[in-house]
Amino acid sequence: MAYEKIIYEVASTGVATIALNEPETRNALSDRLLGELIDALQGARDDPAVRCVVISSTHHSVFSSGGNLGGFAADVPLVHKHFQTDLFPRAFALLGELGKPSICAANGHVLAGALGLALACDLIIASEQARFGTPEINIGLFPFMIMALIYRNVGRKKTAELMLLGEQISAVEAERIGIVNRVVPADRFQATVDEWAGKLARKSPVLMKLGKDAMHRQQDMAYGDAIDFLRSQLTIAFSTEDIQEGVRAFFEKRDPEWRGR
Repeated sequence: MAYEKIIYEVASTGVATIALNEPETRNALSDRLLGELIDALQGARDDPAVRCVVISSTHHSVFSSGGNLGGFAADVPLVHKHFQTDLFPRAFALLGELGKPSICAANGHVLAGALGLALACDLIIASEQARFGTPEINIGLFPFMIMALIYRNVGRKKTAELMLLGEQISAVEAERIGIVNRVVPADRFQATVDEWAGKLARKSPVLMKLGKDAMHRQQDMAYGDAIDFLRSQLTIAFSTEDIQEGVRAFFEKRDPEWRGR
């Protein structure tokens, strides 16, 4: 599809970048933008040339302001609003089931529903100017759609603080409580994103998919079930050519040449 709200590019390194590109709305997550994002994620998932996905923003100081409030107040039947909110969980699920690592490049503010999008990514790199928060309660809403993602990444008390007070926190505080992996100065932000994405893209694609899928599936299993499942995934990994190549390369003190099988 032709994109109007995002920019999608795949570099020769195997890194696909999906840039949210509606600066006039501060990248509000409208149905159109989310639909384009979902389409791009599906394309990245199915493209064997893509080894890593980066979600970024073209806005100079905002990653995304969150859900489109105009859509919330629209005069349409309630059932239509219910169906429209399906786009958020579809995007979150796609990132979990991508089979490839993902990075949220938070160059600026990450607010409301956008925090869910960021947390659905595997890693978050934030510029030191970025701020994070769930301000929905301040306008008579609540972050229902992203609550499960916050609870799976942040401790219970801090999650309650974010959602009940509706206040924003700095990138440094977001790193301290486990939302962000790395905070970097603005002048080093893009270089750090490129460095991490490049490292991820150079890993074995077949082992990365096995590992990513296992990470996603085991997170809500009971402990005993998770151990049994992960043991089975290790056995499958033993059958791949890449695990044999990786071990050989380690002992021969050279870089591995992945076959992706």
